[in-house]
Amino acid sequence: MRDRPIISAEILSVGTELTTGLTRDSNSGDLATDLTGRGVDVRRITALPDHLETVRDAFAVALTRVDLVVSTGGLGPTPDDLTREAIAAATGTVPAVDPDLERWLRELFERRGTVMAESNRKQAWLIPGAAGLPNANGSAPGWWVDAGDGRIIIALPGPPSEMRPMWRDEATPRLLARGLGADRASETLRLTGIGESALAELIGESTLRTVNPQVATYVRPDAVDLRISAVGEAGGRPALRMVTETVAELMPRIAEYVFARGDESWPEAIGRRLVARTVSAVEIGTDGQLGAYLGGAAWLIFSETLNPRSALASAHHDLAAYAQQVREVAGTDIGLSVRARQRGGDTAVAIAIAIGTEVRQVSRVAFLHGVPGRRRAALLACTELWRALAD
Repeated sequence: MRDRPIISAEILSVGTELTTGLTRDSNSGDLATDLTGRGVDVRRITALPDHLETVRDAFAVALTRVDLVVSTGGLGPTPDDLTREAIAAATGTVPAVDPDLERWLRELFERRGTVMAESNRKQAWLIPGAAGLPNANGSAPGWWVDAGDGRIIIALPGPPSEMRPMWRDEATPRLLARGLGADRASETLRLTGIGESALAELIGESTLRTVNPQVATYVRPDAVDLRISAVGEAGGRPALRMVTETVAELMPRIAEYVFARGDESWPEAIGRRLVARTVSAVEIGTDGQLGAYLGGAAWLIFSETLNPRSALASAHHDLAAYAQQVREVAGTDIGLSVRARQRGGDTAVAIAIAIGTEVRQVSRVAFLHGVPGRRRAALLACTELWRALAD
């Protein structure tokens, strides 16, 4: 058997609780993020019920398409935990109890002061070509399977508290030793003040249809993300150079909307422009959405949420007075105030920013009303503060 570079993968999430919606699958997203960052092309993510033939077929077909198949779930001791049986069936092998794994399991139960049930012996199974992956946080060892032609199966437990350490500490080092990933690079630009459709029009259809590098837009709760990714050309340009050149080409069209890069948050992006200055804020009619976005920021010294019907909120109709007063009371460099009011099916937003000797005021309309509108009102306040700091 020869080793092969691991440049493509599929992820299988096993468990009827996933296909019925009783449990949300966070494992696949974590694994896909890690693999993609290491230059592996994740082709599919599939949720599967606890049905032997279904899981067996998923493994068998995945092995014809990709270099690496990673599964989560189905490694427990009960009859509906069928991942081991499915892998054995897909690879044409027969599982048997491994003495070392069984000894480890029995010692684990003895340390807990209990007797291991016979049903747990299936957790000590291995098949030819497989090795156990130690589980420091549970009783379900994982599997590393050399499935033939250099392809790999990795079976991980379902609980994230067990899956993540096993993936990080046991599976990933072995994959890196085998040759994990291709020459890939990516850059994410985070945009505000522009919608996805308007951004797509600004970038142009021809750019968005390019395969390598690839330019794609994603709507997030707090931004529109633009991701540029590339795979290095054999004997040609490396991936990082392709991404860098594409970002440089796009920036003249989108620079005014780019507030952050990568996974940078609003508090981090605003903090970068604040340098050593501090901010205090008061919000009316937003249900504390602005504080929810900025509450963890070290530069936000004071934040107050007012009920729009309260006497304090009605005492000042001028948002500029709010911005100035909250700055004076908190002793900060900048005062920010925002008010959200329903207007038909949307939300009217007024924002005031006291900075230096001036008060900057703007009025905007946020799409929709209720909770979505109030969230957008808070984001508009973040956007206007970020813009004010650039002036």
